[in-house]
Amino acid sequence: MPAYKKPIIKLLPLVFFIASFAGYSHAVFAETAPTDDHEAHAQHPQNWPGIYYGFLPCADCGGIKTTLALNANHTYILMTQNVGKSIREFTEKGKFTWTDQKNVMVLTSRDGKNTHHYYVGDDQLVAVDPATGKHSDTHILNRKDVLAKPPKHLH
Repeated sequence: MPAYKKPIIKLLPLVFFIASFAGYSHAVFAETAPTDDHEAHAQHPQNWPGIYYGFLPCADCGGIKTTLALNANHTYILMTQNVGKSIREFTEKGKFTWTDQKNVMVLTSRDGKNTHHYYVGDDQLVAVDPATGKHSDTHILNRKDVLAKPPKHLH
């Protein structure tokens, strides 16, 4: 193989990875065309799209490291890892809708098997028990601004 092709071949995986996200808007992973439902947005917070992080309690592991990306087109990606039990990261994709309750959304996985209810607060998602409507004290995800500049290091 000619010497000039070796560096190109080494960069191909990176090029394919970057190209796979070329059609996505901002730093979150949109999968479908944006919807135009101004009525729904009128009664719900405007700043909910973004990436939320949390470390949730777990009965049989050290905790559940959770990352949830909410997209403006009402899709989501949920990534979880059971810390201390497995290094495997689980990924769930789906769509979400707003409920009749103020600021509460329901995330439904693509296969329809999993649902998650969250109250949307200021840069925060709080899990809601669908049966009682009670907000959790321990299942809280905090929003991080992915477009903000990283902190400068003092070296």
